[in-house]
Amino acid sequence: MAEESLLLSHTEDLSASPNKSSSLVSEISNASTRPFVLAFTVGSCGALSFGCIVGYTAPTQTSIMKDLNLSIADFSFFGSILTVGLIVGALICGKLADLVGRVYDVWLLDLGRLLQGISVGISSYLGPIYISELAPRNLRGAASSLMQLFVGVGISVFYALGTVLAWRNLAILGSIPSLVVLPLLFFVPESPRWLAKVGREKEVEGVLLSLRGAKSDVSDEAAAILEYTKHVEQQDVDSRGFFKLFQRKYALPLTIGVVLISVPQLGGLNGYTFYTDTIFTSTGVSSDVGFILTSIVQMFGGILGVLLIDISGRRSLLLVSQAGMFLGCLATAISFFLQKNNCWEKGTPILALISVMVYFGSYGLGMGPIPWIIASEIYPVDVKGAAGTVCNLTTSISSWLVTYSFNFLLQWSSTGTFMMFATVMGLGFVFTAKLVPETKGKSLEEIQSVFTDSPPEDSTVF
Repeated sequence: MAEESLLLSHTEDLSASPNKSSSLVSEISNASTRPFVLAFTVGSCGALSFGCIVGYTAPTQTSIMKDLNLSIADFSFFGSILTVGLIVGALICGKLADLVGRVYDVWLLDLGRLLQGISVGISSYLGPIYISELAPRNLRGAASSLMQLFVGVGISVFYALGTVLAWRNLAILGSIPSLVVLPLLFFVPESPRWLAKVGREKEVEGVLLSLRGAKSDVSDEAAAILEYTKHVEQQDVDSRGFFKLFQRKYALPLTIGVVLISVPQLGGLNGYTFYTDTIFTSTGVSSDVGFILTSIVQMFGGILGVLLIDISGRRSLLLVSQAGMFLGCLATAISFFLQKNNCWEKGTPILALISVMVYFGSYGLGMGPIPWIIASEIYPVDVKGAAGTVCNLTTSISSWLVTYSFNFLLQWSSTGTFMMFATVMGLGFVFTAKLVPETKGKSLEEIQSVFTDSPPEDSTVF
Protein backbone atom coordinates (compact mmCIF):
# COMPACT_ATOMS: atom_id res chain seq x y z
CA MET A 1 0.00 0.00 0.00
CA ALA A 2 2.95 2.30 0.64
CA GLU A 3 4.04 1.88 -2.97
CA GLU A 4 0.51 2.68 -4.15
CA SER A 5 0.45 5.85 -2.02
CA LEU A 6 3.77 6.93 -3.47
CA LEU A 7 2.42 6.24 -6.94
CA LEU A 8 -0.66 8.38 -6.38
CA SER A 9 1.45 11.13 -4.85
CA HIS A 10 3.87 11.05 -7.76
CA THR A 11 1.01 11.16 -10.28
CA GLU A 12 -0.60 14.11 -8.51
CA ASP A 13 2.71 15.97 -8.44
CA LEU A 14 3.08 15.50 -12.18
CA SER A 15 -0.42 16.72 -12.93
CA ALA A 16 -0.03 19.70 -10.59
CA SER A 17 3.27 20.90 -11.99
CA PRO A 18 2.74 23.48 -14.77
CA ASN A 19 6.35 23.06 -15.90
CA LYS A 20 5.86 19.37 -16.65
CA SER A 21 2.43 19.56 -18.25
CA SER A 22 1.96 20.45 -21.89
CA SER A 23 -0.85 20.77 -24.35
CA LEU A 24 -2.04 17.78 -26.34
CA VAL A 25 -0.87 19.38 -29.57
CA SER A 26 2.60 19.94 -28.13
CA GLU A 27 2.80 16.34 -26.90
CA ILE A 28 1.75 15.00 -30.29
CA SER A 29 4.35 17.21 -31.98
CA ASN A 30 7.09 16.01 -29.63
CA ALA A 31 6.13 12.37 -30.14
CA SER A 32 6.06 12.64 -33.93
CA THR A 33 9.66 11.57 -34.46
CA ARG A 34 10.51 9.57 -37.54
CA PRO A 35 11.09 6.26 -35.66
CA PHE A 36 7.80 6.54 -33.78
CA VAL A 37 5.83 7.50 -36.90
CA LEU A 38 7.42 4.57 -38.75
CA ALA A 39 6.55 2.16 -35.92
CA PHE A 40 3.01 3.51 -35.77
CA THR A 41 2.65 3.10 -39.54
CA VAL A 42 3.68 -0.55 -39.34
CA GLY A 43 1.26 -1.20 -36.49
CA SER A 44 -1.55 0.58 -38.29
CA CYS A 45 -0.99 -1.33 -41.53
CA GLY A 46 -1.16 -4.56 -39.55
CA ALA A 47 -4.41 -3.43 -37.95
CA LEU A 48 -5.79 -2.34 -41.33
CA SER A 49 -4.93 -5.74 -42.76
CA PHE A 50 -6.79 -7.34 -39.85
CA GLY A 51 -9.87 -5.24 -40.63
CA CYS A 52 -9.70 -6.11 -44.33
CA ILE A 53 -9.44 -9.82 -43.53
CA VAL A 54 -12.38 -9.71 -41.14
CA GLY A 55 -14.55 -7.42 -43.25
CA TYR A 56 -14.37 -8.79 -46.75
CA THR A 57 -16.61 -11.85 -46.28
CA ALA A 58 -19.64 -10.09 -44.80
CA PRO A 59 -20.81 -8.13 -47.87
CA THR A 60 -19.79 -10.95 -50.22
CA GLN A 61 -21.37 -13.93 -48.44
CA THR A 62 -24.13 -14.40 -51.01
CA SER A 63 -21.80 -14.20 -54.03
CA ILE A 64 -19.21 -16.55 -52.47
CA MET A 65 -21.86 -19.14 -51.67
CA LYS A 66 -23.35 -18.82 -55.17
CA ASP A 67 -20.05 -18.89 -57.12
CA LEU A 68 -18.62 -21.87 -55.23
CA ASN A 69 -21.94 -23.60 -54.56
CA LEU A 70 -21.43 -23.55 -50.77
CA SER A 71 -24.02 -24.66 -48.25
CA ILE A 72 -24.57 -22.81 -44.97
CA ALA A 73 -22.38 -25.42 -43.25
CA ASP A 74 -19.62 -24.87 -45.85
CA PHE A 75 -19.69 -21.11 -45.43
CA SER A 76 -19.81 -21.42 -41.64
CA PHE A 77 -16.68 -23.58 -41.80
CA PHE A 78 -15.01 -21.06 -44.12
CA GLY A 79 -15.85 -18.17 -41.81
CA SER A 80 -14.78 -20.01 -38.67
CA ILE A 81 -11.49 -21.35 -40.04
CA LEU A 82 -10.10 -17.82 -39.69
CA THR A 83 -10.48 -18.28 -35.94
CA VAL A 84 -8.73 -21.67 -36.13
CA GLY A 85 -5.79 -19.77 -37.57
CA LEU A 86 -6.20 -17.26 -34.75
CA ILE A 87 -5.80 -20.08 -32.25
CA VAL A 88 -2.55 -21.20 -33.93
CA GLY A 89 -1.32 -17.62 -34.02
CA ALA A 90 -2.29 -17.17 -30.36
CA LEU A 91 -0.24 -20.19 -29.33
CA ILE A 92 2.94 -18.73 -30.82
CA CYS A 93 2.43 -14.97 -30.35
CA GLY A 94 3.60 -14.94 -26.73
CA LYS A 95 6.83 -16.82 -27.42
CA LEU A 96 7.54 -14.54 -30.37
CA ALA A 97 6.99 -11.48 -28.18
CA ASP A 98 9.53 -12.77 -25.66
CA LEU A 99 12.14 -14.10 -28.08
CA VAL A 100 12.33 -11.77 -31.08
CA GLY A 101 10.79 -8.51 -29.93
CA ARG A 102 7.57 -6.83 -31.04
CA VAL A 103 8.52 -6.44 -34.41
CA TYR A 104 -8.88 -26.74 -55.10
CA ASP A 105 -11.20 -23.56 -55.09
CA VAL A 106 -12.98 -24.41 -51.83
CA TRP A 107 -9.85 -25.92 -50.30
CA LEU A 108 -7.74 -22.97 -51.43
CA LEU A 109 -10.37 -20.63 -50.02
CA ASP A 110 -10.20 -22.33 -46.63
CA LEU A 111 -6.39 -22.55 -46.68
CA GLY A 112 -6.09 -18.83 -47.39
CA ARG A 113 -8.49 -18.08 -44.55
CA LEU A 114 -6.46 -20.25 -42.17
CA LEU A 115 -3.21 -18.47 -43.05
CA GLN A 116 -4.89 -15.11 -42.58
CA GLY A 117 -6.03 -16.20 -39.15
CA ILE A 118 -2.51 -17.19 -38.10
CA SER A 119 -1.13 -13.79 -39.08
CA VAL A 120 -3.95 -11.97 -37.29
CA GLY A 121 -3.52 -14.14 -34.20
CA ILE A 122 0.09 -13.00 -33.94
CA SER A 123 -0.35 -9.31 -34.79
CA SER A 124 -3.54 -8.60 -32.82
CA TYR A 125 -1.63 -8.82 -29.51
CA LEU A 126 1.90 -7.87 -30.57
CA GLY A 127 0.72 -4.66 -32.26
CA PRO A 128 -0.90 -3.06 -29.18
CA ILE A 129 2.01 -4.20 -26.96
CA TYR A 130 4.54 -2.66 -29.32
CA ILE A 131 2.82 0.71 -29.60
CA SER A 132 2.03 0.91 -25.86
CA GLU A 133 5.70 0.28 -25.02
CA LEU A 134 6.89 2.99 -27.42
CA ALA A 135 4.34 5.77 -26.85
CA PRO A 136 4.63 8.48 -24.15
CA ARG A 137 2.29 7.85 -21.21
CA ASN A 138 -0.09 10.74 -21.96
CA LEU A 139 -0.48 9.67 -25.58
CA ARG A 140 -0.38 5.90 -25.09
CA GLY A 141 -4.15 5.50 -25.10
CA ALA A 142 -4.70 7.73 -28.13
CA ALA A 143 -1.84 6.15 -30.12
CA SER A 144 -2.95 2.60 -29.35
CA SER A 145 -6.58 3.43 -29.98
CA LEU A 146 -5.79 5.20 -33.26
CA MET A 147 -3.81 2.18 -34.41
CA GLN A 148 -6.69 -0.13 -33.48
CA LEU A 149 -9.06 2.24 -35.29
CA PHE A 150 -7.53 0.96 -38.52
CA VAL A 151 -9.16 -2.41 -37.84
CA GLY A 152 -12.49 -0.60 -38.02
CA VAL A 153 -11.31 1.32 -41.08
CA GLY A 154 -10.51 -1.94 -42.84
CA ILE A 155 -13.88 -3.45 -41.95
CA SER A 156 -15.79 -0.30 -42.89
CA VAL A 157 -14.00 0.24 -46.20
CA PHE A 158 -14.50 -3.39 -47.20
CA TYR A 159 -18.15 -3.26 -46.18
CA ALA A 160 -18.59 -0.36 -48.59
CA LEU A 161 -16.40 -1.79 -51.37
CA GLY A 162 -18.12 -5.15 -51.07
CA THR A 163 -21.27 -3.60 -52.48
CA VAL A 164 -19.53 -2.81 -55.79
CA LEU A 165 -16.56 -5.19 -56.17
CA ALA A 166 -16.46 -8.93 -56.80
CA TRP A 167 -15.32 -10.96 -53.79
CA ARG A 168 -12.12 -12.19 -55.48
CA ASN A 169 -11.04 -8.62 -56.28
CA LEU A 170 -11.85 -7.60 -52.72
CA ALA A 171 -9.67 -10.40 -51.34
CA ILE A 172 -6.73 -9.33 -53.54
CA LEU A 173 -7.17 -5.71 -52.46
CA GLY A 174 -6.93 -6.81 -48.82
CA SER A 175 -3.35 -8.05 -49.35
CA ILE A 176 -1.99 -4.54 -50.00
CA PRO A 177 -1.54 -3.44 -46.32
CA SER A 178 0.49 -6.59 -45.61
CA LEU A 179 2.76 -5.89 -48.58
CA VAL A 180 3.35 -2.35 -47.25
CA VAL A 181 4.36 -3.69 -43.82
CA LEU A 182 7.02 -6.17 -44.97
CA PRO A 183 9.77 -3.73 -46.10
CA LEU A 184 9.09 -1.31 -43.23
CA LEU A 185 9.74 -4.00 -40.59
CA PHE A 186 13.48 -3.73 -41.27
CA PHE A 187 13.55 -0.08 -40.13
CA VAL A 188 11.29 0.13 -37.06
CA PRO A 189 12.83 0.63 -33.59
CA GLU A 190 12.79 -2.10 -30.95
CA SER A 191 10.77 -1.73 -27.76
CA PRO A 192 12.93 -0.21 -24.97
CA ARG A 193 11.16 -2.38 -22.39
CA TRP A 194 11.97 -5.55 -24.30
CA LEU A 195 15.60 -4.40 -24.59
CA ALA A 196 15.71 -3.99 -20.81
CA LYS A 197 14.16 -7.42 -20.31
CA VAL A 198 16.76 -9.23 -22.43
CA GLY A 199 19.72 -7.46 -20.83
CA ARG A 200 20.47 -4.83 -23.47
CA GLU A 201 20.27 -1.96 -20.96
CA LYS A 202 22.77 0.25 -22.77
CA GLU A 203 20.47 0.51 -25.78
CA VAL A 204 17.39 1.62 -23.84
CA GLU A 205 18.24 5.30 -23.54
CA GLY A 206 19.37 5.52 -27.17
CA VAL A 207 16.07 4.08 -28.42
CA LEU A 208 14.10 6.43 -26.18
CA LEU A 209 16.06 9.40 -27.53
CA SER A 210 15.25 8.37 -31.09
CA LEU A 211 11.57 8.04 -30.16
CA ARG A 212 11.23 11.24 -28.11
CA GLY A 213 13.67 13.44 -30.04
CA ALA A 214 17.40 14.05 -29.61
CA LYS A 215 16.82 17.12 -27.40
CA SER A 216 14.47 15.35 -25.00
CA ASP A 217 15.50 14.38 -21.47
CA VAL A 218 14.73 10.67 -21.28
CA SER A 219 16.95 9.85 -18.30
CA ASP A 220 14.03 9.54 -15.86
CA GLU A 221 11.99 7.37 -18.23
CA ALA A 222 14.96 5.10 -18.98
CA ALA A 223 15.80 4.82 -15.28
CA ALA A 224 12.20 3.90 -14.42
CA ILE A 225 12.13 1.18 -17.10
CA LEU A 226 15.44 -0.33 -16.00
CA GLU A 227 14.62 -0.09 -12.30
CA TYR A 228 11.24 -1.78 -12.67
CA THR A 229 12.66 -4.51 -14.91
CA LYS A 230 15.27 -5.35 -12.24
CA HIS A 231 12.56 -5.21 -9.56
CA VAL A 232 10.48 -7.78 -11.48
CA GLU A 233 13.51 -10.03 -11.96
CA GLN A 234 14.33 -9.90 -8.23
CA GLN A 235 10.77 -10.82 -7.32
CA ASP A 236 10.79 -13.89 -9.57
CA VAL A 237 14.18 -15.48 -8.95
CA ASP A 238 12.66 -18.98 -9.17
CA SER A 239 11.51 -18.57 -12.76
CA ARG A 240 8.91 -21.10 -13.87
CA GLY A 241 8.74 -20.00 -17.49
CA PHE A 242 5.23 -19.91 -18.90
CA PHE A 243 3.70 -21.12 -15.62
CA LYS A 244 5.09 -18.09 -13.78
CA LEU A 245 1.92 -16.36 -14.96
CA PHE A 246 -0.24 -18.62 -12.80
CA GLN A 247 0.62 -17.04 -9.48
CA ARG A 248 -1.90 -15.42 -7.19
CA LYS A 249 -0.48 -11.94 -7.73
CA TYR A 250 -1.27 -12.20 -11.45
CA ALA A 251 -4.79 -13.57 -10.92
CA LEU A 252 -6.58 -10.20 -11.18
CA PRO A 253 -4.75 -8.81 -14.24
CA LEU A 254 -5.02 -12.17 -16.01
CA THR A 255 -8.76 -12.33 -15.30
CA ILE A 256 -9.26 -8.76 -16.50
CA GLY A 257 -7.36 -9.36 -19.73
CA VAL A 258 -9.09 -12.65 -20.54
CA VAL A 259 -12.59 -11.39 -19.76
CA LEU A 260 -12.33 -8.01 -21.51
CA ILE A 261 -10.93 -9.51 -24.71
CA SER A 262 -13.41 -12.42 -24.72
CA VAL A 263 -16.60 -10.49 -23.92
CA PRO A 264 -17.11 -8.92 -27.38
CA GLN A 265 -16.48 -12.29 -29.03
CA LEU A 266 -19.01 -14.10 -26.84
CA GLY A 267 -21.22 -11.05 -27.22
CA GLY A 268 -21.68 -11.79 -30.91
CA LEU A 269 -18.99 -9.67 -32.59
CA ASN A 270 -18.04 -12.20 -35.24
CA GLY A 271 -21.67 -13.12 -35.77
CA TYR A 272 -22.41 -9.50 -36.59
CA THR A 273 -19.18 -8.99 -38.55
CA PHE A 274 -19.06 -12.14 -40.69
CA TYR A 275 -22.79 -12.57 -41.24
CA THR A 276 -24.10 -9.02 -41.43
CA ASP A 277 -25.61 -9.83 -44.80
CA THR A 278 -27.66 -12.64 -43.22
CA ILE A 279 -28.96 -10.30 -40.51
CA PHE A 280 -29.96 -7.65 -43.04
CA THR A 281 -31.67 -9.97 -45.52
CA SER A 282 -33.46 -11.88 -42.75
CA THR A 283 -35.04 -8.67 -41.44
CA GLY A 284 -35.76 -7.07 -44.82
CA VAL A 285 -32.95 -4.48 -44.82
CA SER A 286 -31.28 -3.50 -48.11
CA SER A 287 -27.77 -4.96 -47.82
CA ASP A 288 -26.09 -2.19 -49.83
CA VAL A 289 -27.65 0.57 -47.74
CA GLY A 290 -27.02 -1.34 -44.52
CA PHE A 291 -23.33 -1.95 -45.19
CA ILE A 292 -22.64 1.66 -46.21
CA LEU A 293 -24.43 3.17 -43.19
CA THR A 294 -22.87 0.66 -40.81
CA SER A 295 -19.38 1.42 -42.11
CA ILE A 296 -19.91 5.17 -41.58
CA VAL A 297 -21.19 4.71 -38.03
CA GLN A 298 -18.36 2.36 -37.07
CA MET A 299 -15.78 4.82 -38.39
CA PHE A 300 -17.40 7.67 -36.47
CA GLY A 301 -17.45 5.61 -33.25
CA GLY A 302 -13.78 4.70 -33.65
CA ILE A 303 -12.70 8.30 -34.27
CA LEU A 304 -14.71 9.50 -31.27
CA GLY A 305 -13.05 6.83 -29.13
CA VAL A 306 -9.56 7.99 -30.18
CA LEU A 307 -10.41 11.57 -29.22
CA LEU A 308 -11.87 10.63 -25.83
CA ILE A 309 -9.68 7.80 -24.55
CA ASP A 310 -6.99 9.98 -22.92
CA ILE A 311 -9.58 12.52 -21.75
CA SER A 312 -12.38 10.45 -20.26
CA GLY A 313 -10.23 7.37 -19.63
CA ARG A 314 -10.45 3.71 -20.56
CA ARG A 315 -12.97 2.55 -17.98
CA SER A 316 -15.76 5.03 -18.72
CA LEU A 317 -15.49 4.42 -22.48
CA LEU A 318 -15.65 0.68 -21.88
CA LEU A 319 -18.84 1.06 -19.86
CA VAL A 320 -20.51 3.25 -22.49
CA SER A 321 -19.38 0.89 -25.24
CA GLN A 322 -20.65 -2.22 -23.46
CA ALA A 323 -23.97 -0.57 -22.70
CA GLY A 324 -24.36 0.38 -26.37
CA MET A 325 -23.51 -3.13 -27.57
CA PHE A 326 -26.03 -4.55 -25.07
CA LEU A 327 -28.75 -2.27 -26.44
CA GLY A 328 -27.77 -3.17 -30.01
CA CYS A 329 -28.11 -6.90 -29.30
CA LEU A 330 -31.39 -6.36 -27.49
CA ALA A 331 -32.83 -4.29 -30.33
CA THR A 332 -31.70 -6.90 -32.89
CA ALA A 333 -33.45 -9.62 -30.88
CA ILE A 334 -36.63 -7.51 -30.77
CA SER A 335 -36.52 -6.89 -34.53
CA PHE A 336 -36.28 -10.63 -35.23
CA PHE A 337 -39.12 -11.28 -32.78
CA LEU A 338 -41.33 -8.68 -34.49
CA GLN A 339 -40.43 -10.00 -37.95
CA LYS A 340 -41.24 -13.59 -36.97
CA ASN A 341 -44.60 -12.62 -35.52
CA ASN A 342 -45.49 -10.28 -38.43
CA CYS A 343 -45.71 -7.25 -36.16
CA TRP A 344 -44.81 -3.70 -37.21
CA GLU A 345 -43.72 -4.89 -40.66
CA LYS A 346 -42.74 -1.43 -41.91
CA GLY A 347 -40.69 -0.57 -38.83
CA THR A 348 -38.89 -3.88 -38.32
CA PRO A 349 -36.21 -3.33 -41.03
CA ILE A 350 -35.53 0.16 -39.65
CA LEU A 351 -35.15 -1.20 -36.12
CA ALA A 352 -32.83 -3.97 -37.35
CA LEU A 353 -30.66 -1.48 -39.24
CA ILE A 354 -30.46 0.88 -36.25
CA SER A 355 -29.60 -2.00 -33.92
CA VAL A 356 -26.67 -3.11 -36.10
CA MET A 357 -25.45 0.48 -36.39
CA VAL A 358 -25.65 0.96 -32.61
CA TYR A 359 -23.77 -2.29 -32.04
CA PHE A 360 -20.91 -1.47 -34.42
CA GLY A 361 -20.73 2.19 -33.42
CA SER A 362 -20.51 1.24 -29.75
CA TYR A 363 -17.91 -1.42 -30.48
CA GLY A 364 -15.72 1.08 -32.34
CA LEU A 365 -16.04 3.56 -29.46
CA GLY A 366 -14.47 1.33 -26.82
CA MET A 367 -14.70 -2.45 -26.93
CA GLY A 368 -12.74 -2.63 -30.17
CA PRO A 369 -9.45 -1.05 -29.08
CA ILE A 370 -9.54 -0.70 -25.29
CA PRO A 371 -9.42 -4.37 -24.14
CA TRP A 372 -6.23 -4.85 -26.17
CA ILE A 373 -4.82 -1.57 -24.84
CA ILE A 374 -5.48 -2.58 -21.23
CA ALA A 375 -4.05 -6.05 -21.86
CA SER A 376 -0.88 -4.43 -23.21
CA GLU A 377 -0.62 -2.19 -20.12
CA ILE A 378 -1.27 -4.39 -17.08
CA TYR A 379 1.26 -7.25 -17.46
CA PRO A 380 4.91 -6.96 -16.38
CA VAL A 381 7.45 -7.61 -19.10
CA ASP A 382 8.45 -11.02 -17.71
CA VAL A 383 4.96 -12.51 -18.15
CA LYS A 384 3.69 -10.38 -21.02
CA GLY A 385 4.33 -13.09 -23.60
CA ALA A 386 2.61 -15.81 -21.54
CA ALA A 387 -0.32 -13.51 -20.76
CA GLY A 388 -0.65 -12.67 -24.44
CA THR A 389 -0.84 -16.35 -25.33
CA VAL A 390 -3.55 -17.02 -22.73
CA CYS A 391 -5.63 -13.94 -23.64
CA ASN A 392 -5.29 -14.53 -27.35
CA LEU A 393 -6.04 -18.24 -27.08
CA THR A 394 -9.15 -17.62 -24.98
CA THR A 395 -10.57 -15.00 -27.33
CA SER A 396 -9.71 -17.10 -30.40
CA ILE A 397 -11.59 -20.10 -29.06
CA SER A 398 -14.53 -17.87 -28.10
CA SER A 399 -14.45 -16.33 -31.55
CA TRP A 400 -14.44 -19.74 -33.22
CA LEU A 401 -17.42 -20.94 -31.16
CA VAL A 402 -19.54 -17.95 -32.17
CA THR A 403 -18.40 -17.83 -35.80
CA TYR A 404 -19.04 -21.48 -36.49
CA SER A 405 -22.30 -21.79 -34.58
CA PHE A 406 -23.90 -18.47 -35.58
CA ASN A 407 -25.84 -19.64 -38.63
CA PHE A 408 -27.02 -22.74 -36.79
CA LEU A 409 -28.09 -20.63 -33.81
CA LEU A 410 -30.11 -18.41 -36.13
CA GLN A 411 -31.92 -21.47 -37.45
CA TRP A 412 -32.63 -22.52 -33.86
CA SER A 413 -33.90 -19.12 -32.67
CA SER A 414 -32.83 -15.78 -34.08
CA THR A 415 -34.37 -13.92 -31.13
CA GLY A 416 -32.79 -16.26 -28.61
CA THR A 417 -29.38 -15.93 -30.25
CA PHE A 418 -29.23 -12.16 -29.83
CA MET A 419 -30.70 -12.34 -26.34
CA MET A 420 -27.75 -14.57 -25.39
CA PHE A 421 -25.37 -12.00 -26.86
CA ALA A 422 -27.14 -9.24 -24.94
CA THR A 423 -26.77 -11.22 -21.71
CA VAL A 424 -23.01 -11.57 -22.24
CA MET A 425 -22.64 -7.83 -22.85
CA GLY A 426 -24.67 -7.09 -19.72
CA LEU A 427 -22.41 -9.32 -17.63
CA GLY A 428 -19.39 -7.64 -19.20
CA PHE A 429 -20.73 -4.25 -18.11
CA VAL A 430 -21.06 -5.46 -14.50
CA PHE A 431 -17.54 -6.96 -14.59
CA THR A 432 -16.01 -3.70 -15.86
CA ALA A 433 -17.90 -1.61 -13.30
CA LYS A 434 -16.74 -3.82 -10.42
CA LEU A 435 -13.18 -4.91 -11.29
CA VAL A 436 -11.55 -2.91 -14.09
CA PRO A 437 -9.44 0.03 -12.84
CA GLU A 438 -8.53 3.21 -14.69
CA THR A 439 -5.03 3.23 -16.23
CA LYS A 440 -5.12 6.65 -17.92
CA GLY A 441 -2.11 8.89 -17.36
CA LYS A 442 0.12 6.32 -15.62
CA SER A 443 3.33 4.79 -16.90
CA LEU A 444 3.36 1.07 -17.65
CA GLU A 445 5.63 0.47 -14.66
CA GLU A 446 3.24 2.32 -12.33
CA ILE A 447 0.25 0.35 -13.57
CA GLN A 448 1.99 -2.99 -13.27
CA SER A 449 3.38 -2.32 -9.78
CA VAL A 450 -0.09 -1.54 -8.44
CA PHE A 451 -1.45 -4.77 -9.95
CA THR A 452 1.30 -7.23 -9.11
CA ASP A 453 3.48 -6.03 -6.22
CA SER A 454 2.39 -8.13 -3.26
CA PRO A 455 3.84 -9.53 -0.04
CA PRO A 456 5.78 -12.83 -0.25
CA GLU A 457 3.08 -14.89 1.38
CA ASP A 458 0.73 -13.96 -1.43
CA SER A 459 2.93 -15.34 -4.21
CA THR A 460 1.93 -18.98 -4.22
CA VAL A 461 0.60 -20.55 -7.39
CA PHE A 462 -3.21 -20.54 -7.40
